[in-house]
Amino acid sequence: MAPSGTIAGSGGVEATAGARVDWVDYAKGICIIMVVMMHSVLGVELAAGQTGFMHVLVAFAKPFRMPDFFLISGLFLALVIDRDWRTYLDRKVVHFAYFYVVWVTIQFGFKAPAFAAETSWQHVGLLYLESFIEPFGTLWFIYLLPIFFVVTKLTRKIPPLAVWLIAAALETARITTGWTVIDEFCARFVYFYSGYLFAPYVFALSDRARNHPSLALAALATWVLVNTGLVVSGASEWKIVSLVLGFAGACAIITMGTLLARAQWMNALRFCGEHSIVIYLAFFLPMATTRTLLLRTGIIPDIGAVSLIVTVAGVLGALASWQIALRLHAHFLFERPAAFWIAPKKAGVRLQAAE
Repeated sequence: MAPSGTIAGSGGVEATAGARVDWVDYAKGICIIMVVMMHSVLGVELAAGQTGFMHVLVAFAKPFRMPDFFLISGLFLALVIDRDWRTYLDRKVVHFAYFYVVWVTIQFGFKAPAFAAETSWQHVGLLYLESFIEPFGTLWFIYLLPIFFVVTKLTRKIPPLAVWLIAAALETARITTGWTVIDEFCARFVYFYSGYLFAPYVFALSDRARNHPSLALAALATWVLVNTGLVVSGASEWKIVSLVLGFAGACAIITMGTLLARAQWMNALRFCGEHSIVIYLAFFLPMATTRTLLLRTGIIPDIGAVSLIVTVAGVLGALASWQIALRLHAHFLFERPAAFWIAPKKAGVRLQAAE
């Protein structure tokens, strides 16, 4: 047991079922920061009409940012997929649906006046209803996760290889309908399903990285060079190449998380990973507020510096909002109240990918 209350994660999924896994939290921390960075940087650059040095980091992370997040989200699914449907739906659908409804309402509330100024309040009401069909703003990830969980359970009797090949073909097909749920499902399901299907191999990869850090560092250096070269050349967008880069990047982040956990460095990353759902739900407001303030005042002329500050503000602001909510007894913003459970709570395993 590590000082943080996590375990090293060796021995596979079953062996780590009773506690948090250190490298998973580090990997999730890296992922959530990359997500906040992407929204922050692109938002600043769009508003300013120019790019800064942070744009390079966003471009570098694009091939693997979401693939890694989805792969980790499916990593512990094998432990719970055989639960009865009522319990499964409660943990994997109602859980995320609750937070989506709460936070889409909050986000929409902040943006509604601007929408109304452009059209009308009646149109704003229709847009709000539409957000339950077409995911709103930054919340599409938690909208899509329940769909992935349900589809994976429904396809249990289909040969896993067949499901994986179909999922890979959907990613390669580059389906574009204009509907976020359809398009992102086709582009991302292969990574989520791979996390579920290949979890033992993912844990084995982490074990090898922990036991052979020098070799792991060499592999990471090689990956950085290859990923950079393909992104710069534009080849990272090619069919098949994007699929390979998604998995390669996911493996790299897993390796990176393992090495950081082994050395017990950058505990702030682990903390962010432990509370990634908090950051994901609440970063939009401090991010948008800081962006508007900095760009309107012009106090910092460098767009890259503005983007970096906005990213940090998004992460820290989300965590601060969480703490303020707890102190104000507004727990419902980040914890699902008992009234919204359809299956009884059970003491025991706290699954990292289900938070």
